[in-house]
Amino acid sequence: MPFTNIIDKPSLIISKDKVARNIDKIISKVENIKKFRPHFKTHQSFETGEIFRKKGVDKITVSSVDMAEYFSGYGWDDITIALLVNIREINKINNLAGKITLNLLVESVYVTRFLEKNLQSNVNIFIKIDTGYHRTGLLPNDDKIFEITKVIKSSNKMSFAGFLTHAGNTYKAKGRDEVLEIMDSAYNQLNGLKKRFIDEFPQTIISYGDTPSCSMATNCDIFDEIRPGNFVYYDIMQYHIGSCTLDDIAVAVACPVVALHPGKEEMVVYGGAVHLSKESLEGDNGFKTYGYIVNLTDDGWTLPIAGAYVSNISQEHGIIKMPEKELLKYKPGDLLGILPVHSCLTANLLDNQIII
Repeated sequence: MPFTNIIDKPSLIISKDKVARNIDKIISKVENIKKFRPHFKTHQSFETGEIFRKKGVDKITVSSVDMAEYFSGYGWDDITIALLVNIREINKINNLAGKITLNLLVESVYVTRFLEKNLQSNVNIFIKIDTGYHRTGLLPNDDKIFEITKVIKSSNKMSFAGFLTHAGNTYKAKGRDEVLEIMDSAYNQLNGLKKRFIDEFPQTIISYGDTPSCSMATNCDIFDEIRPGNFVYYDIMQYHIGSCTLDDIAVAVACPVVALHPGKEEMVVYGGAVHLSKESLEGDNGFKTYGYIVNLTDDGWTLPIAGAYVSNISQEHGIIKMPEKELLKYKPGDLLGILPVHSCLTANLLDNQIII
């Protein structure tokens, strides 16, 4: 039975072949799969996680304690929570640390001391470094780095893992050269720190994560560990950055058509902000879109329809701009597909997911 026959509301369609191909591309950029700790926040799915496992991945990154609990329930036992420690979740953290290898992230002497006093099981600690994104993390020359390592060294529950960064600034970069310059800069900063601490902490590693640079780089072996996440599905944001082709995008949102307005060259679909998110892309000419439009097929979807895009969204509705000659091919009750702007948010919003 075609997957479209079982859809009656907005649903995330996942192409397992494209997912597998995207994973293989990143794996090919490291000499040893042990360097690969993919971020699972994009898909948040045990089924998609199994595709990674079958390729030899045995350690993962997540973005919350709850997500770590979810994946530990499916046998993942080496997990980095790439969110600064929320000390209000210390009971959950202790429960997890008693069952799996747990790696935590800090940038604060206060939080590190709190962990020293309240941890009940062993954990590994990364220090978050700001290499240019300026969201969180310590600058490489911050004296608090030394203070944190001293607290860790004196603890019988914490081990120092190394330095971790997220190069989110690549999402604002213009072109491959600028993306790779950001990657090189992050490496130089992290490696400089590693050299300063390697004698005291021989196990120190540098952990790096973002999809644009890991996708565009020829290889990623300069880092001890890479943690890209969005690459597993990609999206039209990554397409515009240059991280992927349209054919690499592994997810589409199937949305029922509910109204046609040929005079305005508009279609209304059941699929709005609570399904797609409010992420948008805006071009230099003022063109703004919340997603590209594709036709669904028995085994996936087509390339985007020329001139068709999500022009506006409300909570449950999406407004599709589409040339009239294309619009008249549809009727209420038909399905069309939307390639999302940001697949991480879309996958998080849509519980109804179908792997094809």
